[in-house]
This record gives sequence, structure tokens and C-alpha cells, in this order.
Amino acid sequence: MYYRRVEDFVTCVRNSRIQNREQPLYISMNRRQFLTKAGIISAALTTLTPVISRASKIPRSLSFYNTHTREKLNILYAWADTYDRDALEEINYFLRDFRTGDIHPIDPTLLDILHGVSQTFGGHGTFEVISGYRSPKTNSLLRKQSNKVAKRSLHMQGKAIDIRLTGTNTKKLQQCAIKMQRGGVGYYRKSDFVHIDTGRVRFW
Repeated sequence: MYYRRVEDFVTCVRNSRIQNREQPLYISMNRRQFLTKAGIISAALTTLTPVISRASKIPRSLSFYNTHTREKLNILYAWADTYDRDALEEINYFLRDFRTGDIHPIDPTLLDILHGVSQTFGGHGTFEVISGYRSPKTNSLLRKQSNKVAKRSLHMQGKAIDIRLTGTNTKKLQQCAIKMQRGGVGYYRKSDFVHIDTGRVRFW
């Protein structure tokens, strides 16, 4: 759906919040439209109710490097409560199961956690991805190789990621994620990566 006027967008936001206050708003538009409308939208959002106005007004972007495929992705994926659907689809593909090629929607909350971590360390680093989405087939294979792989891993739901952050010690990365209290955080010293997920708050 495309919006010709800011008023139409604002109406859509209000209606969306009435239907479900907890769900983020997704808008289908191309990247140029998203960037062009971002400045206009930020002004419009200031007139809305507190849930919207409390949201971060700055654009949210992430930089990724896949350690297996060697692919890179620098992408702007959200502004306040507005997520760019095209950007999310690019991220879904980038974080696909590289073993099987299977693609699964990645939880936007997970992206926001990563953005928060990145901002804590200056917002300039790149997330080196060790594992994003895992298909049930891949998860079963990994469980045979290690008893540290959960049978019902949140990786299979697109709600977990294993990462490093360039220029940042992984122990500090772990401590930062723990302080955020946004979900599960695992530290794997020997393999030098941190697991982050959107499940219940827990640490290992």
C-alpha cells in the first residue's frame, strides 16, 4: 500500500494502534519512498499518542557480514514504529539458512536489540553473523555434533542470532546485551561469539 499524503499515513497508524497496540506497523514502499517520507513522517508522529511518540525518531540501520557466505549488507530497516518491508525481506534473505537455502522471517525485535547494542558501541561496527535462521533439518544436524544446540532453538523461529561485532571484545558484547534485559544471551568464549535471542531473559 502506498500513501499519497501524510494525513493518510497518520490515519493508518492510529487505526493500526486501535486494532493491536503491541504490533509494529509495516509499510510496503520502495527504498526511495521510505527515505523521502521519513523526515515528513517524523514530524507527523509527534502529534500521535504516547506509544508512538516515545519511539525512537532516528532511522535504524544495521551492518552485517556473513562469515559463511562472505556476503555483506548495510541496510536502513526502520524509522520510529515504521518498518520497511522491503528491507526486512532483504534481511530475511541475508540471514537465511546457508546450508539449505531456507528463508524465514526474522523477528524485528531481534533487529532492534542488535541496533541498541550497536549504538552502545558507537554505531559504527559490523555484525559478523555466525548463525541466523536455522531450518529444523540444520538444527537437527548441529544437535548431533554438539549437545549445546537446543532441540527447540529459537534460531528455527527467526528469533535468535549468533554474532560478533567488529572492533568490540565479545565479552563486552555479552555484558552489553545482558544489561539490556531484552532476551536470552549466551557467551561462547572458545568460538568467540555471542548468542542473542528474543525469548525470556536468561544468561549462560
